Amino acid sequence: MLRQRSDNPVNIFINLECLNNQEFLGPTLENILFMIENKIEMDVMGITYSQIQQGAYALLLRQRDGDLRVPIVVGTSEAQSIAMRLENVIPPRPMSHDLMVSMFHAFGISLDEVLIYGFKDGVFLSRLKLSTNDHDLELESRTSDAIALALRTNAPIYATQEVLDKTGFLIKDGEQGKVAVKPKRKLEDLSVEELQQKLTRAVKQEKYELAASIQKTINDKLGKPSHGEDLPN
Repeated sequence: MLRQRSDNPVNIFINLECLNNQEFLGPTLENILFMIENKIEMDVMGITYSQIQQGAYALLLRQRDGDLRVPIVVGTSEAQSIAMRLENVIPPRPMSHDLMVSMFHAFGISLDEVLIYGFKDGVFLSRLKLSTNDHDLELESRTSDAIALALRTNAPIYATQEVLDKTGFLIKDGEQGKVAVKPKRKLEDLSVEELQQKLTRAVKQEKYELAASIQKTINDKLGKPSHGEDLPN
């Protein structure tokens, strides 16, 4: 049995022994959310820095067959997880969403679709449609987690017309091809292997101040003294 923990970034409830237990389904509105006829398929455009909330990022969704865009504010860790998937970056160790997808595969669970069905008090409301060989299940999820999982499983992402009416905006002329940027990771968040690669590139590009900062971070991670260390040739 897998239960939600308050500190778990993946806000998903799964009970493999009691898939039909309503305690784990949340408010289902008689389980008809995924039968809404006006749901609209969305694509992920990318991640950019949030213009309205300091220290956060904006995940931008695009209406597949239309001109509306929907911005969703997400935290740094969620932005990093989504951006890494968009850039096809494989982390040295699995992130939370990678682990969750591995668990899906291990237990024969399929993520069939994500539905962003509401917007209340500045928060997007989303649900996952999951299935096994003999069960269908719908679960509440944070929208950022739902999208991170959808990107890793190629599951379609939908939004209701109500969500688009409340939060969608039309792009201006000349902005059609604009691509969002990947959030920048701090040096201390990188693995030693990633730091070594950045160090080599910095030295080759003669960016010696950056190289010194990277070397110091590597030393800190390895517990070595930072003084008197030579940079790689």
